[in-house]
Amino acid sequence: MATQKSPKLDKRLVTETALRLLNEVGLDGLTLRAIAKELNVQAPALYWHFKNKQALLDEMATEMYRRMVADVPVAAAATWQDRLLASSRGLRTALLGYRDGAKVFSGSRFTGTLHAVEMEATLRLFTQAGFTLPQAVRATTTAYMYTLGFLTEEQGVQPLPGERREGYDVEERAARMREFPLAAAAGEQIFEGYEEGFEEGLRLVVAGIEARYGIR
Repeated sequence: MATQKSPKLDKRLVTETALRLLNEVGLDGLTLRAIAKELNVQAPALYWHFKNKQALLDEMATEMYRRMVADVPVAAAATWQDRLLASSRGLRTALLGYRDGAKVFSGSRFTGTLHAVEMEATLRLFTQAGFTLPQAVRATTTAYMYTLGFLTEEQGVQPLPGERREGYDVEERAARMREFPLAAAAGEQIFEGYEEGFEEGLRLVVAGIEARYGIR
């Protein structure tokens, strides 16, 4: 009886397997041992391609970005506001497709320079609009960190679209906090309507940038 052979192991295969497994087990359950089992190899074989889990997370974040720009490229924008809105929305949409996507993306270091293409275009648009380079960097990174922070909280409640973790029932929360009526009522704004909440927050970021730097 012929034995089943494992596919040829390379960095791309490991990364794709890790991203697929991420949606099943989440970031905490994503171990090199679990990935090796999925690939039908011994865990030490993965160390030929990634020296540790963080190196793998870096490549996973890079692959997420590759897929994002391939599937939802940011169209040429006439204004810096349009560019900021489009890139932030695109990032959130892309990362919503992965369980713990924001956590994987946050703090990871891209392994290539593909991201520099969009970054260069964005900074050029901002500086041509009147921003200094430091102002452009601060404005864009603020929107980026808002998006990741918002999504981290969103995925803490809804790990994937259509899922909801136990303990986030708004009505139960309101009843438990009935002695604090404003805080109780706030639950509906905090733990529901993420699409609307993200858009409103993003508009606040843009308005804040306009007000702070006086550039419209």
